[in-house]
Amino acid sequence: MVNSVTDKDWLLIGRIVGAHGLNGYVKVYPESDFPERFVEPGERWLEKPGAQPTAVKLTSGRYLEGKNTYLVKLAGFDFRDQAEDLRGSKLMVPAGDRLPLDPGEFHVDDLIGLSVVLQSNQTAIGTITNVFTTGHDLLEVSLPIEDVPSSNEPNQKKSQEDPAPEAATVSSSESENHPSLRAKAAQKLRRKAKRAQKKKRPKTLLIPFVKDIVPVVDVASGHVEITPPAGLLDLA
Repeated sequence: MVNSVTDKDWLLIGRIVGAHGLNGYVKVYPESDFPERFVEPGERWLEKPGAQPTAVKLTSGRYLEGKNTYLVKLAGFDFRDQAEDLRGSKLMVPAGDRLPLDPGEFHVDDLIGLSVVLQSNQTAIGTITNVFTTGHDLLEVSLPIEDVPSSNEPNQKKSQEDPAPEAATVSSSESENHPSLRAKAAQKLRRKAKRAQKKKRPKTLLIPFVKDIVPVVDVASGHVEITPPAGLLDLA
């Protein structure tokens, strides 16, 4: 179980995803595993898109079964149009307002940035870049970017039978007189560039955050150890 944190100043506890009814209620997607954040009255902080957090009072709330959201009433928001204006806003609390954790629980900001290694041989796998809490907690692990060989590297040889790019079918002067050929050549170059860019994007792997698969979480040392089941690493 985890509790999400945005930065050193604030804890993100939920995201407002819509309005409910006519009396200013909002639907909140939880970024915290602590129900009291959404049902116990008290001060929270509201961060509207592009604005700084401002204090707001949560007056009531309840869990919506089967929808993984909370129905929340905030003081001063009494009409549906006011609630609609809050769509996309965040509910926050100060970072120092961390609730006690049970053994085996961690805050998300403590997990993000930890290196991931195989317990069997300490081989580095990647780095935790996110934690998803929908249903079951999942660690998003970014894997190292694989180098893409450039066209002038030794393993990019061409045999004598390989035709020169584009020139095999049309000369430069012919290309100038055939706009369609120039367009095809440009399209081919764009496709090639997209393929190269795609290869350079970091791959990610989702690892279930359960004791059997992640038996060691050492925040102080900056790493977690995993014992992945057969085939898990092949999904990257």
